[in-house]
Amino acid sequence: MAQRLDRLRELYEGHSAAAHRFRYGLLVFDMVTILFVIVTSFFEHTRAVELADLAFGVLILADFVLRFLIDRKKKSFFLRPVIWADMVAMVSFIAPIAGEGFGFLRILRTLRLFHTYQLASRLRQDFSYFRRHEDVILATVNLTVFLFVMTGLIYATQYGVNPEIRNYADALYFTVTTLTTTGFGDITLHGTGGRLLAVVVMIVGITLFLRLATALFRPPKVRHSCQTCGLSLHDPDAVHCKHCGATLKIETEGVL
Repeated sequence: MAQRLDRLRELYEGHSAAAHRFRYGLLVFDMVTILFVIVTSFFEHTRAVELADLAFGVLILADFVLRFLIDRKKKSFFLRPVIWADMVAMVSFIAPIAGEGFGFLRILRTLRLFHTYQLASRLRQDFSYFRRHEDVILATVNLTVFLFVMTGLIYATQYGVNPEIRNYADALYFTVTTLTTTGFGDITLHGTGGRLLAVVVMIVGITLFLRLATALFRPPKVRHSCQTCGLSLHDPDAVHCKHCGATLKIETEGVL
């Protein structure tokens, strides 16, 4: 048993080629679940869709159980945001089998997108492009995750009670127009909860959008910790630290 757990831990946490392929495979699986959500929101939820839901739910449950078994800090396991996202995703896939009354939970599986953050350190090691544009890429991921999660919450709370939200695309359209402050007014959210969701989209969304714009248009920087003062961002051609004047030896790949 201990040997099997060690092998599983190597796949989830190790640095071998097989471990890297396994974790990238998990990311592809998460993306497939989101695509499945979007596509099926346009059609009637037939028995075949519900069986596909169940299959996805079982796979997520298996992943969840394996993560728990190999975790070295089980006491804090259920305190992590990603774990809560997994639990909600499992319910969202399996609960609709019990009846359409639970169908609104399907869209909450978009919370699986939180798993994208776990790959940041691996991408930094694997791809020089990611290292050079890390701030822009992470700002884009932050905005994208927020966009899809808020769209999912809007769809989950408004579908069936708001005739203007008929599918995922309608919820996405409202989220984007609200986030960009375009506000055409052709779709509005019902109830106090809907208005509060719109407020969150406007305040948090525009903040993330401005962060992305800042990352895109500010002068490029490289990450290199100064051994004297600890400043981590420097100009690509910096020889001395701007903060303390210490000599820097920044390793570059010859491409800026």
